Amino acid sequence: MNATLAVLAAIFTQLSLLAFGGGNTILPEMQRQVVDVHHWMSASEFTALFALAQAAPGPNMMIVPLVGWHVAGWSGLLVASIAKFGPSSCVTMAALHAWERFRHRPWRRYVQLGMVPVTAGLVVSSAVLIARASNATAIQWGITAACAVLAWRTRIHPLWLLAAGALVGLTGFGQ
Repeated sequence: MNATLAVLAAIFTQLSLLAFGGGNTILPEMQRQVVDVHHWMSASEFTALFALAQAAPGPNMMIVPLVGWHVAGWSGLLVASIAKFGPSSCVTMAALHAWERFRHRPWRRYVQLGMVPVTAGLVVSSAVLIARASNATAIQWGITAACAVLAWRTRIHPLWLLAAGALVGLTGFGQ
């Protein structure tokens, strides 16, 4: 196995075990590793891969195979995918078994309540990272803020917000 594939495997295995609360919680560390530490791509390339992964049907962590492919082709795609999804799947199966075993314990409710702010903080951190890499002007920040508020406060489907952003981008407004 070449060195790049070994590094990809190590990074995504660690990220797999850190992805508490959903895949998007590890985006800041994933971006730091592939952009800042290993210089495999620029922040804007990472953001473009993230946008492509979010637009594609399937799980929200489609960015993992895209990063692997960008770094090391098909073998990178395979290594990154197995490293990211394998360990966390094993831990999830074990946790679900334990969760079911202790379903009638009163402390279980408190554990759930305590995890909500942790997960929310990790997701917000991911959103800030992607926004920083994507937005270069005040207008772009305004569009991002407006979309965030609309997504949070209304029932507008995110694809409509994505389409509106694409139309604004096509006009050249904010560049």
